[in-house]
Amino acid sequence: MKSFEGSILFLDRSDINTDEIIPAEYLTEISKAALSPYLLENLKLEGFNPVRDIRGKQVIVTRSNFGCGSSREHAAWALEANGINLVVAESFARIFRQNMFNCGMMAVELDPGHIDRLFATYAGTGASLRTDFERMRFIVSGNGGTEEIAFSISGFDKALVTSGGWVDYADAHY
Repeated sequence: MKSFEGSILFLDRSDINTDEIIPAEYLTEISKAALSPYLLENLKLEGFNPVRDIRGKQVIVTRSNFGCGSSREHAAWALEANGINLVVAESFARIFRQNMFNCGMMAVELDPGHIDRLFATYAGTGASLRTDFERMRFIVSGNGGTEEIAFSISGFDKALVTSGGWVDYADAHY
């Protein structure tokens, strides 16, 4: 199972689309690793510099409708190639969310109140998040404190994550 913990990259914007996650001109790359340098290269967010801001981050916290736009598995792959296996948002585009789980990664929705509080308390503080998968809790630390936040995912999505993704799940069950 992949790791679902680490430093948080806060992206304070809704409707971040798949072309902003990985630009279309790189979809001809045939390895996940080849996508790595281009993650969020087209993201339009004031003050954001992908070269400076992504390094060392393993978790993204963002707003609503993350992964909208064209359906492309490459968006999930580009995150994975950069060691980001967990995105927490108010909501996701349906296909992007399923691509994350199919790759053995997690796309977890929290209500807007929790997301607002995470931004208000931890953005810009070097905060980190750890996932207690058994208790379905996030443990967020930073800014001098720690808190736990309950989350839920479906039983099937949990099975995909614990299997390492759709291919490994299918090998074990079919």
